[in-house]
Amino acid sequence: MATVILVRHGRSTANTAGVLAGRADGVSLDEVGREQASRAGERLAAVPLVGVVSSPLERCLQTAQFIIDRQPQAPFAPMDSGLVECDYGQWQGKTLKELATEELWKVVQSQPSAAAFPGGESLAAMQARAVAAIRRRDAAFESEHGPGAVWAAVSHGDIIKSILADALGTHLDMFQRLNVGPASVSIVHYGPHRPSVYAINTEAGDLSWLAKAAPAGDAPVGGGPGHQAP
Repeated sequence: MATVILVRHGRSTANTAGVLAGRADGVSLDEVGREQASRAGERLAAVPLVGVVSSPLERCLQTAQFIIDRQPQAPFAPMDSGLVECDYGQWQGKTLKELATEELWKVVQSQPSAAAFPGGESLAAMQARAVAAIRRRDAAFESEHGPGAVWAAVSHGDIIKSILADALGTHLDMFQRLNVGPASVSIVHYGPHRPSVYAINTEAGDLSWLAKAAPAGDAPVGGGPGHQAP
């Protein structure tokens, strides 16, 4: 299968204000977020991407554009509602400080699989539709471009954490142990036997090795020689 680079959007105005933005309109990258997204675009410039798929929310579309602008050839760049932020329902627009006093906050922290936001979405439903979207897109890119295809998905923190938890074979209740910072890069290859997670929450480092060849289908016994840049 292909390889997906999971990119969280850069820091947003809501992140700075400590507000749970959810799916609210008008939440864009702040100055730091634009710088973060630009650096992510520079890192990914070394990798010829066959596609850059984005959540339809503004902060993700802005981040995706920084990536697209650094590509030598314009990649396929659709929006995918399966990668949109969790529907936080009545929690949307409230401050994190205020939400931390809610009983549901404790559930979100300790047993996310049981958390359902009032008037919104459950975290389990969020994970199911996000993973389905990633796997569907990944299979389509592999079918069109071959097993060496590399593409990027630009989405949100909880979305990416849930995708990584699935790829790691980790229960959703453990996904809060993962950290996914603004404009960070995580890498998953959906192989024939199992997903392989190549990176989580990276903010620096050479990615040119992704342009060389498709990752091996089997896990190398003993660890193998590692990746080398082309």
